[in-house]
Amino acid sequence: MIELRSVWFKYDKRWVLRDVNIAFKRGTIVVIIGPNGSGKTTLMKVAGLIYKPTRGEVLYNGVNVWSLPKQKRLEARRHVVYVHETPILLRGTVRDNLTYGLKIRGYSEDRIEEEVESIVESLRLRSLLDKKTGELSAGQSQLVAIARALVVKPQVLFLDEPFAHLDREKRSIVSTLLREYARGRGMGIVLATHDEYLAEQLADNVVNIGEIQGGQNIG
Repeated sequence: MIELRSVWFKYDKRWVLRDVNIAFKRGTIVVIIGPNGSGKTTLMKVAGLIYKPTRGEVLYNGVNVWSLPKQKRLEARRHVVYVHETPILLRGTVRDNLTYGLKIRGYSEDRIEEEVESIVESLRLRSLLDKKTGELSAGQSQLVAIARALVVKPQVLFLDEPFAHLDREKRSIVSTLLREYARGRGMGIVLATHDEYLAEQLADNVVNIGEIQGGQNIG
């Protein structure tokens, strides 16, 4: 579980998160909604252990992550994956991207092949496996980024606008797979989206970011 306790975050002098208290548990899908500039992405990056909060605590399985030594913090981050709205892919092929996270986690070659085969089949990516990432469309890049995140089976997965470039068929495929990973495999999944209809269809819990901003500006 990831829990934010009295979290504040600011860019320069502008507070984006103010006294936020929220928990994200395994086995559930939480969708965060709110207008542009409301802090959805910042909240996800703080909860995803990418941004250190200006004030407050981020707990992973009950431990304040930012109080840990660097190596312990890195170990925690390997169980938490964040996928950007604009996918950031490695150079090389789609296959290179899908195997990278498994390799650095020490998976055997046979296990890597098995895991990649499973996610490729689920997201129908076989025709893209040996394609260079620079040749992918926006929608294809988004699918590969989601696949690369799912293949390492994080405990908590953060997805920023994951459906932005996907057509209706691909949205349905991804939605079905996310439900399977959350409810069947116990993964915690958190999405930020503008699509309130999609949020209602997919989420166990919908969070309006404006409603969890508890404090007045400080400092």
